[in-house]
Amino acid sequence: MAKEKHVSETPATQFLKKHKVGFTEHPYEYVDHGGATEAARQLGLDLHQVAKTLIMDDEQARPLIVVMHGDREVSTKNLARQTGAKKIAPCTPETAQKHSGYLVGGTSPFATRKRMPVWVEEALLNYPIIYINGGRRGYLIGVAPSALLDLLDAKPVQAGLMK
Repeated sequence: MAKEKHVSETPATQFLKKHKVGFTEHPYEYVDHGGATEAARQLGLDLHQVAKTLIMDDEQARPLIVVMHGDREVSTKNLARQTGAKKIAPCTPETAQKHSGYLVGGTSPFATRKRMPVWVEEALLNYPIIYINGGRRGYLIGVAPSALLDLLDAKPVQAGLMK
């Protein structure tokens, strides 16, 4: 008899298991356009500790990943200045999905289809655990933010603006 796949297995969780990185699983009821705010509300988490994963691109259409506090917006101007780009803007949902391999609303920075540079809001690194998308809509994982640095070579930035 075939072994059943774990219900929450995604490319992101497979990647973390392969690299022996521990994580906790936090499924919730996905709500269109609810984002990190809705996930934090349903799971009873501090929104500042819930990270959103955004796919953006620079002026040459080179994609990049930004991991940001759930209660902040990205200052694309600050991000561009800190990354050496002339301009950075969010990708369309279709382009983001093509680069990441994940549906928008379920984007994880781990195990993306295309390898992209990762930038993480520096203050997220101060938490022992952050809650980040596990690669499926309605599914967060709790993971040490050091996994972003160690596995994805993420670079810290200060690009967050209050909502």
